[in-house]
Amino acid sequence: MNTARRWHLYSAVAACAVAVYLSALSNGFALDDVPIVAANPQVHGWSALWRAFGEAYWPRSAGPTLYRPLVIASYALDWQIGGAAWFHLVNVILHAGVSVIVAEVVRRWSGSLGAALLAGTLFAVHPVHVEAVANVVGRAELMAALFAILSVFLALERDRPGWSLAAWAPGLLSKETAVVVPAIVAAGWIFGVGRRPSRSRVLLYSAGWLVLGSAYLIVRWGVLHSAPRQVLVAPVFVGASPLAVRLTAVSAFTDFVRLLVFPLKLRADYSPGERTLVTSPLDVRFALGLICLLVWAALTIWAWRRGRRVEAFGLCWVALALLPVANLFFPVGILVAERTLYLPSVGLVLAVAARVKDVSARSLGGFAVLVLLACGVRAGMRVPVWHDTRSLAQSVRRDSPRSYLNPLMMAGTYLARQQPDSALESIQASVRISDHFPKALVLGADIAFRLGRPEAADSLLGRLERICSRCPFYYQYEARTALSRGDTTVADSFLVRAVPR
Repeated sequence: MNTARRWHLYSAVAACAVAVYLSALSNGFALDDVPIVAANPQVHGWSALWRAFGEAYWPRSAGPTLYRPLVIASYALDWQIGGAAWFHLVNVILHAGVSVIVAEVVRRWSGSLGAALLAGTLFAVHPVHVEAVANVVGRAELMAALFAILSVFLALERDRPGWSLAAWAPGLLSKETAVVVPAIVAAGWIFGVGRRPSRSRVLLYSAGWLVLGSAYLIVRWGVLHSAPRQVLVAPVFVGASPLAVRLTAVSAFTDFVRLLVFPLKLRADYSPGERTLVTSPLDVRFALGLICLLVWAALTIWAWRRGRRVEAFGLCWVALALLPVANLFFPVGILVAERTLYLPSVGLVLAVAARVKDVSARSLGGFAVLVLLACGVRAGMRVPVWHDTRSLAQSVRRDSPRSYLNPLMMAGTYLARQQPDSALESIQASVRISDHFPKALVLGADIAFRLGRPEAADSLLGRLERICSRCPFYYQYEARTALSRGDTTVADSFLVRAVPR
């Protein structure tokens, strides 16, 4: 393929990505954008460019957890350059870049310009990506995917272990999900995608992954090991047995498949109430999730046995990229979130492109254009949902009426309006839906103390004690909040409870 045709491919894919997300430039900061970026003094100075590598992703005031220093450093740089529009512009550019790389990878492995164009544009306009692109903190997904894809490509297509490791390192420093790169590369070797290295080269790759992975884990542990204890699993998993966690995790594959294949219904929240705990293998939700998982595996094996190597590899990529967030081996902080499907969807478009690459343009053209247009319109309509926390709250009320976040976000609105009585009522309504979110419990207790209702505060804190009996962080967190507004009496009420008994 000549250079001009390649640049036409890249330009078309990038233009689709930019066109869909152009309205994101009018978005502000929403939900986690506020504590991590807008209200976080740790990213508001030039020194954050290097201090980020010695600090947690979440700010100290909100509870230092996770380690994504490269993302924090990028926020610090953006803060010095421009406002919210600039942050969103960087996200859009990153997404366009990832879409172009996806198109190039497909072109290399399928040998088809049409397949590459389809894969790149489908990735660019896929509606499941809206949360990752239109919400500033979704940048962690974009950066991790960018470096992960480059690392896989450099290993499988170029057989460059040094450069592949050099790309993997910033992926790990962007988000933990990049840890799957070695598994994806190994799957590529097994399926015969790209170059298959000699045994000595495989050992070289393995040694590099071991050294770099160990160094990353040591640094991450050094930064986070002293962080105060918190509840770091999804609220639906708090107090659940290991069996119930796995059963619920399997049931979530129904959501994964639907969001990847038919993303018409999108949600900002999949919390308890909307996705309740599955406690029995006889639950129909577990059966549906298991069917999705088994069909997925069967399609992968079928494609492999039919000699469709790239198609099988793409399907395997989806599964491997899901593992860090699937809750199958260990519970994580979410059950389902659309942003976490960003890297897995690379495998989906790779498999789709490999499947249709031999179909004539006349047979596929009209249908493909219709699908891409529908996806682009759906994604474009979804972008304004992430304009700010208020618009997001309205979306959650509409899309997830049983979510505990609905009344919780209303509580924040009431507090901003100086209506603490209504805020407490909203917190209590949220707790009635799910009492497994510690920060909602301490916020409610704080409001109750301010209103002179210690019995309501004690009830909320009693629930917190059942969730996390040795977690003084939450009391200290709310005590700092009270002190920041000069309320020493309420702060003392929390600090007394923070002392281990």
